Amino acid sequence: MDLLEFEAKDLYFQTEDSDEVQALIQYASELYSSGEAELPLLQAFLRAPESLNVLVSLNRFYYYQHRLEEALLISERALELIRRELAFPGDWRQLERAHISGAPKDWLTRVRLYLFTLKSVGFLNMRMENLELSRGIFEKLVALDDKDRIGAKALLELVLQRQQAAVA
Repeated sequence: MDLLEFEAKDLYFQTEDSDEVQALIQYASELYSSGEAELPLLQAFLRAPESLNVLVSLNRFYYYQHRLEEALLISERALELIRRELAFPGDWRQLERAHISGAPKDWLTRVRLYLFTLKSVGFLNMRMENLELSRGIFEKLVALDDKDRIGAKALLELVLQRQQAAVA
């Protein structure tokens, strides 16, 4: 299955949160340069813990603040929420092409979001030097995405290089 052959439907950012949550995210974006954006983002999270808009905003905040452990926690939470929607296996290691090809065409946007979120989990683990885990994630993504639409091949090569350099 070509992960680019789909009609973009049900994009996470098209799902509207409550006015209060949207206002908190907006307020956080205004506070970002002062470093005070975390509180309104956490307030938004407490009001909408399953909102992908909130989770993506929190993830970006933590990542750009170089708070990789927090970014990873948020990415893992988003991955779990998306996984449940898709009825994918609880462990990404058990994900097979049949899960992806068996997903309804209308869900391909969510499938791609799941795969990109898994890539994010792998990338954050790589940045935190959890190379075996990130390698496993990237190997899984490469196996599922033979046309490299998700872009995991280069990251897998980077992990392999880093592992070889650590041994040398």
